Amino acid sequence: MNPSTAAARVLVDELVRCGVRHVVCCPGSRNAPLSYALQHAEQDGRLRLHVRIDERSAGFLALGLSKALGLSKAMGLSDGWGDRRGLAAVVCTSGTAVANLHPALLEAHHAGEPLIVLSADRPPELIGTGANQTTVQHDIFAPLVRTTDVPVAEHRTGQNAVWRGLICRALAGRGAPVHINVPFREPLVPDDAGDWPESLDGRPDGAVWTDVDPVSTSDSTAGAELLATVGARTLLLVGDSPGRLASEAGEVARRLGWPLLVEPPAFAPGAELRHGTLLLNAAADGLPARLRPDAVIVLGRPTLSRGVQRLLRQAGEVHVVSGQRDWADPQYLASSVTPWLSVEAVHWLEKRGTLDAYLDPEWTAAWRRADTAAGEALRHVLDAEAWPTGLHVARELLEALPGGALLFLGSSNPVRDVDLAAPRRSDITVLANRGLAGIDGCVSTAAGAALGVAARVPAYALLGDLTFLHDVGGLLVGPDETRPDLTVVVLNDEGGGIFTLLEQGAPEHAAGFERLFGTSHGVDLAAVCAGYRVAHELVRDAESLRAALRPRPGLRVVEVRADRARLPELHGRLHAGVANAALRPE
Repeated sequence: MNPSTAAARVLVDELVRCGVRHVVCCPGSRNAPLSYALQHAEQDGRLRLHVRIDERSAGFLALGLSKALGLSKAMGLSDGWGDRRGLAAVVCTSGTAVANLHPALLEAHHAGEPLIVLSADRPPELIGTGANQTTVQHDIFAPLVRTTDVPVAEHRTGQNAVWRGLICRALAGRGAPVHINVPFREPLVPDDAGDWPESLDGRPDGAVWTDVDPVSTSDSTAGAELLATVGARTLLLVGDSPGRLASEAGEVARRLGWPLLVEPPAFAPGAELRHGTLLLNAAADGLPARLRPDAVIVLGRPTLSRGVQRLLRQAGEVHVVSGQRDWADPQYLASSVTPWLSVEAVHWLEKRGTLDAYLDPEWTAAWRRADTAAGEALRHVLDAEAWPTGLHVARELLEALPGGALLFLGSSNPVRDVDLAAPRRSDITVLANRGLAGIDGCVSTAAGAALGVAARVPAYALLGDLTFLHDVGGLLVGPDETRPDLTVVVLNDEGGGIFTLLEQGAPEHAAGFERLFGTSHGVDLAAVCAGYRVAHELVRDAESLRAALRPRPGLRVVEVRADRARLPELHGRLHAGVANAALRPE
């Protein structure tokens, strides 16, 4: 057996033992040893292999798989390998192939997803010599993602433990992406010789080489000191955050009767406001006294609304709940940071006999009345507006999705449209790339999420046309690859609709708007889909959209065409209607 083959087989074996369940592999020569080892592992039923030709799409496909594998455990869905959360990895060759993974790794880092990159490399003696497809790959993703360098394999003893131990060390602390760089010398293809100077076996019974026990950062009464600081007129704001953290905090809000504002894709069942963002966006001059909180607790990373940032500036106190070193406080308003807010903290208040001090029925009722009035104003405005707008599509989509569905939301307007206009549903799971909130890789991330949950739940994505076109290569699935069961709804308003709602869309900037920000493209999406052999359907009314959303196997695109020129006036009327109905003096 040649050294490259031996190293690749051991590395893949230890990755599987450490929980890797899906691997996306991109074709290349230098990563051939890993490709063959992955193929053998798939044939043995130890992992699922996906092959993609574009490293950028492959990275986001692996990111979607990682998200889905975490969801599968949370949803109680067995993946056939027990209860441990599965991990996803992406494998590529050397050179620019590695650099193309950078966007996915940045998103994974800021979203706290444990994405694994294995990059093949030239051996050290070729670095800096002008050798083909050779660059410096160590710390290529620094400073956010560290590189673990695997030594070049040689025909000698003492390497099996090193290879396996390096994998375990690299994967310690699974809440972050890792980069494992593996140099290979030729030959790069396997041979049939079995003469290797030491055993290449791992630990007995499929155990990992080094079992690393993760450190817990929470305790049963986490957040008790925070609750002792705030009072009854507290609002809990949940942005993009880990599911268990958000769920616990939502239960705290429910028990204390605090208004709970949740941005998608987060989910925190409790006293959740259905139209909280509408209220905050409409309150251009600030909330009326009856709704103004004495304290706001921010959990995760709220990123969707300027109204939220205005609320934080006007709040009496701001407290952050985050276990991350880079907690969300871009305005430097937080007076405290707490790693966890547990429902046990409410029990702590009960034992102290102080729970009544945190209950204010009139505060809760005032927010409920305002929330209901905002919903009525939204319904009135949308019913009077010609179909479709993004707000219409978001509302229809969330109403029509089957129970148990998985929904991926693209950046820019789609996730905001859902936040503003769609009903909150506890029976579906919502995902989005909110780590850096870019439009790149969204088709591939959605496809990865659909593949990660397989056929157990129907999967959907809601994307804008530019987001779709930016990652249209995500539709490319080879004839030998498993195709995701995914319906991609594309709201096609012929360009950058979100910019019409920002300062760039103001009338005084109209001269350069269309070329610089509107970016009309004139692309025939049906023809694009035909080229990829992906089913396409153009819907022209709400009834047709609902019919198109019925679960079906395979990858397909549902296009809805809209006019972005209507957006500023529509949102202006919506904000005015909400302000008049919900924020005027009672």
